[in-house]
Amino acid sequence: MSDGDEETTADSDAAASDESTDATPETLSERLDEVADALEAAETEADLDDVEADLDAVEADLESADLPEPDEDDEDAEDPRADLESRVSDLRDDLEAQRGPYASDVTEAVESARSKISDTRWTEQGESAVVEAVSAFVNAAEETIDAGLTFDADAAAGDGIDTDDVAGALDDVVAAVEDADLDADEDAETIAALLEATDDLEAGLEDAQEWDDLETNEQLMAEGFYDVLGHYKDYPPELSALKQWEEQGRVDMVLLAKEKLQSEFMQEHCMDALVRMANAEAFDEMHQLAQRREKKAIKALGRMGGDAEGAVETLVEYIDTDSDPALQKVTFRALGEIGSTEATQAIADKLEMDNDNVRPYAARALGLIGDTRAIDPLGDALADDESDTVRAAAAWALRQIGTEAALETVAEYADEQSYLVQHEAELAAETLDDADAEAAPA
Repeated sequence: MSDGDEETTADSDAAASDESTDATPETLSERLDEVADALEAAETEADLDDVEADLDAVEADLESADLPEPDEDDEDAEDPRADLESRVSDLRDDLEAQRGPYASDVTEAVESARSKISDTRWTEQGESAVVEAVSAFVNAAEETIDAGLTFDADAAAGDGIDTDDVAGALDDVVAAVEDADLDADEDAETIAALLEATDDLEAGLEDAQEWDDLETNEQLMAEGFYDVLGHYKDYPPELSALKQWEEQGRVDMVLLAKEKLQSEFMQEHCMDALVRMANAEAFDEMHQLAQRREKKAIKALGRMGGDAEGAVETLVEYIDTDSDPALQKVTFRALGEIGSTEATQAIADKLEMDNDNVRPYAARALGLIGDTRAIDPLGDALADDESDTVRAAAAWALRQIGTEAALETVAEYADEQSYLVQHEAELAAETLDDADAEAAPA
């Protein structure tokens, strides 16, 4: 037996399940509109909690909804699920941006600054700047929360920075903020003022000169790396300079930054810039990294096209790397973009590999290369492969090769049950018809 409440709950769950099953792009979009309106009207943390609960419910229904799938071969095809997921993500970002600020944001920022001060070796000039920044911060915090905070700047800046004094002063601020028990709604102005003070502290520490940065910065300055900086917006300035050099097509300066700036952050941005630039001047560096199986370097080589033919021998060695499908995928794509027929046979052999998530990349690579020797193995994949995705990729590749024999091989599948294969067959047939029409006497 179950009581009435249990029956009501069961009915509610069933209704929710039905709502999820019946969800359409239109109904989900309308619900997201309602969430957006509620978010705009929210005034308190409790209001934002309600908005988050509604957004969670929409996301759950979106995950279980049976929505139309886009045509993966049509770059302009609508993808309602992706569009809705993007809206959910944007709303979550907006929701988080509207929350707070919280007292914990202040204490976390102060503790981060404390660690930076303790873990960094400063120049003499940098030490003075650190003491000045901490002194200004403690004074600002005291004015804001009136907790009896003090800092003896003269003592801290004696013969070398006294990290114990500095750390103690920042610890006192953290304790005072925690004791104040600030509420995100009621004490919003106080928290905002404290965060402004921590921003100033962080800026002061960033401006203070560090030993570890000195030699690198001097070398970059001597090479003119910073010469492009005007009134930059991005921070650190190295990133702004990098973007300017990328805009000017100066591969040498991007490579200089990659060599000198060893932080993971700047290394990532340097590699992204080199991929986007697709400039053969970076070939030697990218080839060396590709020999260490660096995927972004392989991607950069592919973007260079025929200018990266010297890397084909290296990349062909990775075709058989079954233990790393991600490496195979980026390698197939790169070899296809480079377009060297030296890779044709090795890639064609992978049309029979076990991983049906990788086989389509092999087929597409053959299409990009355009070697007519690939017509037969692609035709076999089109005829016999158990995966419709692979068969569609093989059909697409044959169309890219574009000879009469390749197009006729695809056109035979005009009555195919798989829509993707059928679509490729129809396009191949249209190309053949157009060719016949052009060849016909006027």
